[in-house]
Formats: sequence, structure tokens, C-alpha cells
Amino acid sequence: MSSTPVAGPAPTGPTSGSDSGPTGQPSPDRSRGPGRRAPRIRPVSAGAPRGPRRRVARHWPQYVAISPYYLIFSVFMLFPVLYTVYLAFQKWDGIGDMQFVGFQQFRFLWDDPIFWMSVRNTLVIWVLSTVPMLFLALVLAVLVNSTKRFTAFYRVALFIPSITSLVAIAIFFGAVFSNNFGLINAILKSVHVSAVPWMSNEWTIKLVIAALMTWQWTGYNAIIYLAGLQAIPSELYEAARMDGAGPVRIFFSITIPLLRPIILFTVVVSTVTGLQSFTEPQVLFGSEAATNPNSGGPGQAGLTTLLYFYHQAFDNNDFGYAAAIVWAFFLLILLIVLVNWRLVQRKERRP
Repeated sequence: MSSTPVAGPAPTGPTSGSDSGPTGQPSPDRSRGPGRRAPRIRPVSAGAPRGPRRRVARHWPQYVAISPYYLIFSVFMLFPVLYTVYLAFQKWDGIGDMQFVGFQQFRFLWDDPIFWMSVRNTLVIWVLSTVPMLFLALVLAVLVNSTKRFTAFYRVALFIPSITSLVAIAIFFGAVFSNNFGLINAILKSVHVSAVPWMSNEWTIKLVIAALMTWQWTGYNAIIYLAGLQAIPSELYEAARMDGAGPVRIFFSITIPLLRPIILFTVVVSTVTGLQSFTEPQVLFGSEAATNPNSGGPGQAGLTTLLYFYHQAFDNNDFGYAAAIVWAFFLLILLIVLVNWRLVQRKERRP
């Protein structure tokens, strides 16, 4: 009968399960397989950069390569914008010493009837140009998307007005809508219709400016809508036609809901660009007003807010008041953009 083994003292020498070798050094990990060693951990020096600083130090040639753009942007765009904030609280003619006037510029702006008239003119021109422009752009995009031939030609033709010089377009429209020798009035006279005073009536002046802006930016927005239409799966249209839906029902039930994000983008961009109309009235009516070339035409019907800002800054040399005008108008544009964004977003959330 064998006796039960008695546990003796723990061995003092190295064993197969010990972590140290025969010389007291750590033995290699057996679980890693034959011939593998534990990875070495390199000590990190105290002065070595870590995190974002290390990435910047690694990619410094790329940062140096793009730095000229940011330097030019900071000097010629960011600094002037920030400087106008300081300038809006000063009275300065551009040469003499500045005089701090606080909020007096904005108080005078609130009571300035010409400023509010320029805001009203700008809003009317923006509505007359943006609404038909976006509607025509969507219709043209749908028509081009439905064609199978000459699509590249149509895209180029739509995009050409947006890259044409705005000054050249304004000169052309001024010749076409001239009161005495304009092409439109010549056509009206040929069909025994009395001529229209396009460049002297309050509302026709706004219509001419709105028509110019509509002609320039309709193709640009149509190209954007066309890209959105081509991203809509054709299976949705085929299923709708099989269910008996007509073109109008398909347009309002499939096309418009799926294009809402793109419509929101075009509304915001058109709002920002449409409210900044300056070159159009400046070129159209700059040569007709002898006393004040920046009045915006007869009765100041084409005087936009940016044109009024230009008039105060570079004709009256009142740079402090001009800075107050442009910042008040910036807040107005921001408010209108937020309202448009909220309206479109609310329609999108509606089931």
C-alpha cells in the first residue's frame, strides 16, 4: 500500500514555470511560441512632443505649404472684417484722427430713411429674382434630366451665364432695356405697343435688376438640382408610374421631398447672394445720374444697401457710418437666412 506524498519545501532553484532564467534574468514568454521575444518598450523622453504637437511636428512641411493661403486670408479678409467692428464705433474720414462716438452711428442708422429705403429696395429685388430663379432652375433641371441626348451641351449652356462677367451682363441688359434705343422697346413698337420706361420707373427698375440676377444664376442652380435629380433612384419613378401616378403627382410626391436638402442649400445661397446686389445697379445707373453716380437710378429705386454702404464710404468718406451700415445689414441677412432655414426644415419634419 503506497503512502500519500507529503508536500515538501518549495524548490529554491529555477523551475519550468518560473519567470526567471537560470541567471536570474526574465525568461522569454513560452506562450509566444519558439523563437519569439517580448516586445521592447522604448522609454519616452521628457522633452518629446506628444499628441497633436507630435502630429504637427511630423507634418510640418504640409502646414508650411498651405500657410500662404491662411496668411493672405488673415491679412486681407479676416483682419479687415474684425477692423470694421472697431470702426463702427468711430467717426473717421479715412485720413484724420479717429473719434470714438460709441453707439451714435447705430442711433443715426435707426433714424436714417435712406437706409431703410435701401433695405426695402434690396428685399423687393431679392424676392423678384429669387422666387422665379429657383422655380425656373428646378424646371430646367427636370427637363434636362429627362433628355437622353445633348446633355453635356445643355449643362455647359446653363452654366455659362454664371461665369460671365457681371459687368458685361449689366452693360448688355442696360442696352436691351434702354428707354430710347433698347431692343425690348423696339420689339414692342414693331407690334404697335407703347414703349415701357424700363430705366426710369420705380418698379421697372427693380424688374430689370431682378431679371439680370435671374438670368445669371438660374443655370447655376439648375446644375445643382440636376445633380440631385440624378441621385434619385429610377426605381421610385417606375413604381409610381406602375401605381398610376402622373407627372405632376410624381413631381410633388417624389422629386420635391427627396430634393429638400438641396432646395434648402439653394435657398440659403440665393438669399446670401441676392441680398448682396451691388454691381447690377452700380453699372446700370452709374452713368445716368450726373449729380450722384451711386444713387441707384431715378428716385433711388435701384439703391441697394451695399450700394448705399459704398456711397457713404467712398463718396462721403464716412467710414465709421459705412461700417455700421454693413454690420447692421449683415445681421439682417443672418436673420433672413435663419428664417428660411427654419421654414424649410419645418416642412421637412412634417409627416
